[in-house]
Amino acid sequence: MKNFILLGSCICVLFFASCNDSDESGTATVNVRLTDGPADYDAVNIDIRGIEINSNGQWVALNFPNPGVYNLLNFKNGTDVVLGQAVLPEGEISQMRMILGPNNTLVVNGVTHPLQTPSAQQSGLKFNWHQTLAANGAYTVWIDFDAGKSIVTTGNGSYILKPVIRTFSELTNGQIKGYVQPAAAEAVVHAIVASDTIATAIPNTDGFFMFSGLPQGNYTVSYDADDGTGYVDENTGSVTVTFGQITDLGTKTLHP
Repeated sequence: MKNFILLGSCICVLFFASCNDSDESGTATVNVRLTDGPADYDAVNIDIRGIEINSNGQWVALNFPNPGVYNLLNFKNGTDVVLGQAVLPEGEISQMRMILGPNNTLVVNGVTHPLQTPSAQQSGLKFNWHQTLAANGAYTVWIDFDAGKSIVTTGNGSYILKPVIRTFSELTNGQIKGYVQPAAAEAVVHAIVASDTIATAIPNTDGFFMFSGLPQGNYTVSYDADDGTGYVDENTGSVTVTFGQITDLGTKTLHP
């Protein structure tokens, strides 16, 4: 009888220890926001129906309360919009995917055109986000939907949506901001490494521009005036980008 009681006690101890081990697996909160690389259109309307995150090999749906059409051009120069939140188990994140609906349009010179969207993109447009989630952690990830690079014009004058998307988090967010004047120069700003243009910004009406999600490194910032305005292009070299900091270039004034 004593041996039986002892055996039963051991089983109970093992059972509760097993339960405690399973309870030790924690969760993390992921907040997802949408931002944009700018484009020279009136509107780029994307029909977003859902977002999913690949957590430890399993697809988990984002709590996405406002599915529908988003004009990407509303989210440039540091502006973004909250898409939703997910509570995920600690562990590895490898990919995300965006599920698109059919109501995608492009507005050019006041005329609305349908954006042809391949069916594979509607079933789930995949893009990478590599992150290790720690228990009790809180993370913010931005989906940077590059409107300018995502539109392809066909030979017959129609438009196809071929999304170019990258992601970055608070831990991988290099930023440059500043102003370019005067408005009459109609300048476009480029962030360049060596001879490669990493990002492009179309300033707001007040001249403000901002780059987000840049890799760390040294950049040249190019201010390119529109042809025909009479203003001269200028560059600012040796611009250092460090994660967690915003490099403020102040105001660049272009001259005729």
